[in-house]
Amino acid sequence: MASGRGTSGGKGQAKGGWLGQVAPEPNPHQVSFEFAPGRTPAGPASDEVAVAIEPELPGQTALPWGAPAGPPAFPRGPARASFPGSVVGTAFPAPAPHPPNPYDSVGDLSALAGLAADCRKCGLRPDCRGVVFGEGHPRARVLVVGEGPGAVEDELGRPFVGPAGKLLDKILTSVGFTREEVYITNVVKCRPPGNRVPLPDERAACRPWLEAQIRLIAPKFLVCLGASAAQSLIDPDARITKIRGVWFERLGLRVMPTYHPAALLRDETKKRPVWEDFKALRAEHDRVLGAEGPSGGATEEV
Repeated sequence: MASGRGTSGGKGQAKGGWLGQVAPEPNPHQVSFEFAPGRTPAGPASDEVAVAIEPELPGQTALPWGAPAGPPAFPRGPARASFPGSVVGTAFPAPAPHPPNPYDSVGDLSALAGLAADCRKCGLRPDCRGVVFGEGHPRARVLVVGEGPGAVEDELGRPFVGPAGKLLDKILTSVGFTREEVYITNVVKCRPPGNRVPLPDERAACRPWLEAQIRLIAPKFLVCLGASAAQSLIDPDARITKIRGVWFERLGLRVMPTYHPAALLRDETKKRPVWEDFKALRAEHDRVLGAEGPSGGATEEV
């Protein structure tokens, strides 16, 4: 866990941290196995539902920078116990195979980034400064995928460096990751005008770049930040409010959808759910890491 935490700022307040005001938690002894309305993805018959408590990190008893954590959250939605201590969503069928990727012959991220810089496959490129390809560890175990570059990202040519990006850095640090050991990118590499949501055809045009990044990085885990990423990588009909915090299996990866950091800047009540989701990611990451050993340090940044 990274250093630099502040001391407790009083009940329900993470002083100096990213969580802000923490909402009251339910009594941990009042346990119900009924899923709350609007929180359960439509899924198969109830005999496929397996309930398990999301694991806490070893020694993790408080929210970042000293605020009381409260009881662990119970998982949501239909599940199969594929991953110990976690929940796997079964709400959506596996997507149909995509056509062969035109970049399957590209052998490294630097070469792929060079090709992407000249891309004109959708209408976004003429109205932005340039392609924001991605950055991070070239063999990262965790791939973080957002929606698209914003104004600051478009100006600097780097993903998640604006206000939402600074919050993402704090979220990663709060569960023991650094920005340098993950890889960060977006479903579209060019900024949509006015920071609007990318259109389906724009996401589809950019998908081969993302699939090629996944192939070259070969991560173990993928985090979908927000609805656009979830709809691109989990299911076109996915609703982030219903599926966040539920594990899915896509492209041979464990996929965790959660809220986009920009949503947290607008609504602080979403901070705790996101932290719970990243704790679940950290716990599963450490389980796999313990079984397979460390991956080594970063060797390049694209």
